Amino acid sequence: MSSSSTTNHHNAAGQPPPPGLKTHFKTPEGGYKLKCEKSHPPGFLHYAHGKSTTQVTLAHLKDKPTPSEPSSSSSSSSLGVGSGVRSAAAKFLGGNSSKTLGFVGGNGGSKSLSGTTKLGLSSTSHSNSYTGNSNFDAKGTYLVFNVGDAIFISDLSTQDKDPIKSIHFSTSNPISHAFDPDARDGHDLLIGLNGGDVYSASLRLQLQDAGKKLVGAQHYNKDGCVNNSRCTSIAWVPNGDGTFVVAHADGNMYVYEKSKDGSSDPAFSVIKDPTQFSVSHARHSKNPIARWHICQGSINNIAFSSDGAYLATVGRDGYLRVFDFKTEQLVCGGKSYYGALLCCSWSMDGKYILTGGEDDLVQIWSMEERKIVAWGEGHSSWVSGVAFDSYWSAPNNDDTGEHVVYRFGSVGQDTQLLLWDLERDEIVVPLRRAPGGSPTFSSGSQSAHWDNNSCPVGGLQPAPSMRDVPMISPLVVHRVETEPLSGLIFTPESVLTVCREGRIKVWTRPTLSETEQAV
Repeated sequence: MSSSSTTNHHNAAGQPPPPGLKTHFKTPEGGYKLKCEKSHPPGFLHYAHGKSTTQVTLAHLKDKPTPSEPSSSSSSSSLGVGSGVRSAAAKFLGGNSSKTLGFVGGNGGSKSLSGTTKLGLSSTSHSNSYTGNSNFDAKGTYLVFNVGDAIFISDLSTQDKDPIKSIHFSTSNPISHAFDPDARDGHDLLIGLNGGDVYSASLRLQLQDAGKKLVGAQHYNKDGCVNNSRCTSIAWVPNGDGTFVVAHADGNMYVYEKSKDGSSDPAFSVIKDPTQFSVSHARHSKNPIARWHICQGSINNIAFSSDGAYLATVGRDGYLRVFDFKTEQLVCGGKSYYGALLCCSWSMDGKYILTGGEDDLVQIWSMEERKIVAWGEGHSSWVSGVAFDSYWSAPNNDDTGEHVVYRFGSVGQDTQLLLWDLERDEIVVPLRRAPGGSPTFSSGSQSAHWDNNSCPVGGLQPAPSMRDVPMISPLVVHRVETEPLSGLIFTPESVLTVCREGRIKVWTRPTLSETEQAV
C-alpha cells in the first residue's frame, strides 16, 4: 500500500494546505499532483446549507455550430449517468464510473421544447462574474456541480477557482444532474431537485446567457405533481434517443422521454405490494411514461451499463439490484454486509459493478457469476463514491486480454481517496478454518474453495459471510480533505475528488516519463 507523500508546497490557489493535507501522493506508476481547486464563490450565501451534498457532472462540448446550422438531426447516443457522465471509450480495460469523461458531443442547439419554463431567481447578494461572453461557449470541458440552492459551472481547462456561471433556484435545492453529449435538440443537461421537480435544458444555452436563471428549460413533474420526494439520482439512457430515468427517495423510479410533454395525471396503477418490484406504464402518451417501484425506502444511486442494456440501483435497504432495462426484469442482486448502499458504478466492459455504503466496504460484484467476488477494506467511514478508471492500464499489459487488471477508486466520509487494483488471479480468500483442519489461505483462482453458487435470475442474494469472500486492500490511501468526500471522477489527464461542501480538487496523473521509469 502506498500512502500520500509529504510536501511543503502550497496549493494551486497560493495558500498552504490545511495541516495534515498533502498536495501529492504516490502510486506505483508515479506521482499524482494537485493541479487546482474548483469551488463556489467565497461570498456565496445559500440556504439550507448542509441538506444537499455536492455532486459533479463532467460535460464536454465540441465546437459550437454556425448560426445558420440547424440543430443536429443525427442519431443520438446518450450516455448513462449517476450524478455524472459515463465514458464512451476506454483504452484497454473496461472500467469507468458514472462520472468518467470520455465523449464528444453536445450539438449546442438552443431550440426550446414545448411547455418551457423559466425559473425564478433566489435572493442573493452574490454577483455573477460571468457576463455572457460567447468565448465561454466554444469547445471545452465543464464541471457542473450543485451547492445549496444553486448549480455552478466551471471551466475545467483553466485553473480559476471560481465558476464562470451560476444558476439559482428559488423553491428547491438541486440534488442530481446528468449530461448527454449526443442530444439531438440541444437539451443535454438534466437537473433534479429536492422537491421532485426535473428540468432538461441546453448547457450551451446556459453558457450563452448572462443571467442567473435556468433558461429555455423543459419542466417535468412540476411542483412534484407525480412524485414530490427528493430526486436522488438521474441518468440518460445510453442509446436511448432522449430517454432518461429519475430515481426518488420513496423507492420509485420514473422513465421519461424528453420529446413528450409532461402530465399532472400519469394514472399509474396502485402499488399492490410495496415489498416487491413492479412496473406500471402510463395510460397516455405523456411523461412520465413508466413507473418502476424498486424498493421500500430511498433509491440512493442508479447507473447504466455502457451499452444501456442493464441498470444498477442501490438503496436504503442495502441491496444492489440489476435490471434488464428493455425487458423491465430484475436480473440479479445482493445485499450489503451492513446498512445502506450509497453508490454504484459499472466497469466499461459490463463485467463488474462497484458498490459502496454504510458498511465502510467496497463491493465488487461480478455480472458473469452474479455474486460478490471481492470486498475492498480500507475506509474508516461510509463509502460515498466509487468509480473505475478506464484511462489506466497495467504497465505490464501484453494486450492479450489474458491478464487483465482493473484500476478503480473510492472516496468516503473519512475524507480519504483510495485507489485499488482488481486482479482476479491474485485474489486471496480471507483466513478460514476447514472442518477438522487448520486455518488456511486459498487462492481466488481456486474458486471451488469459496461459494460458487450464482444468483438465480430475478433473485436477490443475502449478504455473504465475510470469511467466504476474498478481501483486497487499497494500493493508495490519501487524505484529500478536512470534510467528507461525496464523489470522484477519472479523466484522461486527472482524477477529480469532490467534497460534499462544494470543493473539487483536480489531481494530475503521473507524466509519461514517470510511468516509464516506474516500469
